[in-house]
Amino acid sequence: MEDNNTEDIPPHSRLSAGCKLCYEGAKLVLFLTGICHRDCWYCPLSKDRKNRDLIYANEHLISTPEEMISVAKRMSALGTGITGGEPFVRTKRLIQYAQALKDEFGPEHQIHMYTAFTPDKKILESISGLVDEIRFHPPNDVWKDLEHTPFHGSIQMTKELGFDTGIEVPSLSNLNDLEHYLPYLDFLNINELEWGDSNADEMRNRGYLLRGDVSNAVKGGWESAQKLVQHPNVHWCSSDFKDRVQLRMRLKRVACNTAREFDDITEDGTIIYGVWECDGKKTAIPGEPDEDLYDRFDDRIEMSWWVLEDIADMIDGPAYYIERYPDGGIIIEVTPV
Repeated sequence: MEDNNTEDIPPHSRLSAGCKLCYEGAKLVLFLTGICHRDCWYCPLSKDRKNRDLIYANEHLISTPEEMISVAKRMSALGTGITGGEPFVRTKRLIQYAQALKDEFGPEHQIHMYTAFTPDKKILESISGLVDEIRFHPPNDVWKDLEHTPFHGSIQMTKELGFDTGIEVPSLSNLNDLEHYLPYLDFLNINELEWGDSNADEMRNRGYLLRGDVSNAVKGGWESAQKLVQHPNVHWCSSDFKDRVQLRMRLKRVACNTAREFDDITEDGTIIYGVWECDGKKTAIPGEPDEDLYDRFDDRIEMSWWVLEDIADMIDGPAYYIERYPDGGIIIEVTPV
């Protein structure tokens, strides 16, 4: 596998307020809608979400602000990143959910949002005091002449109204076209270009290759960004960093708040426990372990992995260890006893 020669932990001097909280794993990810007015060929959004009007708080499909608040509390969120799709195609929803966050957690709950839209003053004023930071995503074919596009007016208006204002784009080959525009921005975030199921055909058609055997990052992204990252207000966010630091820290926060007494929290923030398939309500557990070391369901008993290991030779029926994301998240691995 090819190594990625980038910083493991970026210096905070290059990070916006929203990025600092992401680094700590303290940001709720609010996917406001999958609807978008643009069709960027490099969009990594999964087919399950793209062009679908769904709302997710982290990995949880939700339909109300109250459900979002519950997810935020379970991870002790200090802020929220609002993404999509395009959040401004559901401006009323954006205001409703951002207001709920501020009402529940106070003005110090930092909210940033992404947009490929060019909002006018009226729209920006409607989210003032709710959204703290706006990250614009202009399409790459206008980067060289950004001052003469509608993005320029929106960016300047956003700054005048007191929002932290920046641009966030993937590491495409023409990144240097943005260098002249840096004086207009509080920050520029560069995300390592990633290969996804919805953009794979376009990646192949343009000759892009994967960086390594076990990464979905595209080869050449870091090289494209090297000139720009020398500027103090430019931040490079690698695919590895998101997986190994940002996601892991967020999972740990969730696990610490939601894990049962017998769930074993790993260094990656996942949880491990044992499962014995049986009549979960009536079957006796050999050795009669403490009640806080197991949980009964109709068709199974979930327990600490070490209890299952101790009784494995004394029970009948399927038994296995599960590793998964906390709070009922995705199952990563199932290992038979």
